[in-house]
Parts: sequence; C-alpha cells; structure tokens
Amino acid sequence: MLNQNDPESKAQIVYFSHGGGPLPLLGDPGHKAMVDFMLQLPSRLKKPEAILVISAHWEESAATLLGAQTPSMFYDYYGFPEAAYEITYPAPGSPALANRIAGLLNKNNIPARIDLQRGFDHGLFIPLKLMYPQADIPSLQLSLVRGLDPAAHLALGKALRELIEENILVIGSGFSFHNMQAFDWQGTNTPDPANDAFHNWLIEVCAGPISASEREQCLIEWQKAPSARYCHPREEHLLPLHVCAGMADKAATVIFDDYILGKRGVAFLW
Repeated sequence: MLNQNDPESKAQIVYFSHGGGPLPLLGDPGHKAMVDFMLQLPSRLKKPEAILVISAHWEESAATLLGAQTPSMFYDYYGFPEAAYEITYPAPGSPALANRIAGLLNKNNIPARIDLQRGFDHGLFIPLKLMYPQADIPSLQLSLVRGLDPAAHLALGKALRELIEENILVIGSGFSFHNMQAFDWQGTNTPDPANDAFHNWLIEVCAGPISASEREQCLIEWQKAPSARYCHPREEHLLPLHVCAGMADKAATVIFDDYILGKRGVAFLW
C-alpha cells in the first residue's frame, strides 16, 4: 500500500520524449543527450514507491491498466539487432494499484479495465532501464484511448488526482516531436524553424504563466498550434502529456530541451 499519510508523499509527474525504439540502449549517438538526461533524472526525484507509465505505444477502446504481477517483455518494434530483443526489465507489477486506478477512472465515469496478459512495452522499459536499472520499483502502464481525443486524455489525468498525495511517479512516455519521416536517423542536429515554433508554443502552454483554463483549452485545441501536424502527423506521442497535465493542474518546469534523432524534444516536470 502506498503511504498516503507521509507529508512528503507527493506524486511526481513527468512527461518526456523516450526516443526511437531500442536505440537509446544500443549506443546510438543521436540519443546521447536523451540518455544523459534519463541517467541523471532520478537524482532530481525522490525514489517513488510505484511508477505509472502512460505509454504512447498502447491504445485500447477503453482505458486499460497493465495488471500482471510479474509483467513480461513486449518487444513492440522490429528490424533491430538481436540485442534489442534481449533487453530485460524484471520490475514487479502492481495489481493492487492497477485495480485502485481502475476504480478511480470508473468513479469518474471513464470506462476502465485490467489486462493481465500484456507485458511492458518500450515506452516503459527503455526509459526505466536507464532511470532505475535495479528494476526494484513496482511498475504498471495505462493505455491511451482509441480515437485520441485530447479532452478525453485530460479527463483521464483529472481522474488520477486522488493519487497526488502519494509517493508515486507518473510518467507520460511519448515524444514531443514525432514525425518519423523528418527524423535524422544519423543524428545530425539541423535547424528546424517549424519544430521550434511548435516547441516554443508547447513550453509557453505547459510552463508559462497562463491560467489553468487557458492551458486546458490550448491543449484541447493543440492542432491550432504552429506546425502542429508537421510535428505530430498522428498524436499518440503527444497525448501522454495531456494525461500528465490533467493530473497536475499547474504549470510545469522544463527539464529537457535538446536534440533527439536530430530533432528538438522537450520534457516537463510537475
């Protein structure tokens, strides 16, 4: 059971860009800044009692939680060297927390279910293997909801607010730029004014001095942002941010603003 009485037991919420498939763990030079960031991030956080990851790589018709006691590995990528399929992350699951979160969602009229079979996808095991290589913190995943409605994912985050008083780390694992055709797979960092325009907007919305209602409206209407569809032809890598912002309900701090695969990416901490 998570400690709900300790005054220091405040949830920490992070949205970050998790890189391209298994490349961060395979020594890819285009991920150096991201890997360095992931390695030092735990030093900025207190060690959580549990980790909840909203992964861009899981979509279901209803919000679904990974409920296995000992989750398997789900290598949801293809075409990489054999080492990519030998990565392990044997962290325990947290069925009790999965059931509790499902209850919170249902209480807020958000249909939810538990999946006892699915394993950790790379939206979880890549960053957590860098951050917490001991794999000793109970971890679970929450899916996105098909249709990718931004308002629905803000609501998903709002339904999690009861967890704010607990020592849990909530991670929105996506990518603030996710145009597969535009990445530089050689990792060359080149100026990209369109990407800069979108990221400047995103930082202003998430970390700027605007009201909560204005922030929410901007995130709902994110497609109106400069170069929105260039940066996100499909928005599954952005919407974990909406869940985090909905849960946090306050301005974030920018904790990463650098290049990954030749493109600017950001991370936020609440």
